[in-house]
Amino acid sequence: MTDFLFAYTVTMNKKQKIDLSYLLWTLLPLAVGGLSSLISMDGMRENAALAQPALQPPPWVFITVWTVLYLLMGFGAGLVFNAVPFGWKDALIPFLAQLVLNFLWSPLFFALKLRLAAFFVLLGMLGIAIWMTVSFYRVRKWAGILQIPYLLWLCFAGYLNLAAYLING
Repeated sequence: MTDFLFAYTVTMNKKQKIDLSYLLWTLLPLAVGGLSSLISMDGMRENAALAQPALQPPPWVFITVWTVLYLLMGFGAGLVFNAVPFGWKDALIPFLAQLVLNFLWSPLFFALKLRLAAFFVLLGMLGIAIWMTVSFYRVRKWAGILQIPYLLWLCFAGYLNLAAYLING
């Protein structure tokens, strides 16, 4: 199924070819993150009025960082998908699994105010993101290296999540 969805190319002329799989793999995490944020928007506004942990960045930082991370994540998936020989299928399993947890985190934390549950989801996301990074690295070195900022951000997000739970319940 993924072969069908992501293997399109557009030929501009004999020397130029645009591989749309990179675009599609990059749009996937952006769409997941955008939909999750949209679902959680009211809770995000309410959360802004609560006591915040030390080191809490301003809201624009989250938007910027998550956009960059989703782009890196998706481009890495595109690199893996287009790897030759085709050892990519197993490496994309953790990519998709962590996207599911990524989608769930915002509604849990913001909309449902289940901050402790969100923290455990984030820990799962971090574990799967480590698996994804190692898997990507084994297929395409740069695909794995591109995930390092995501791992670092998830550690920081874990601190913010746990601190928010301890401060606000």
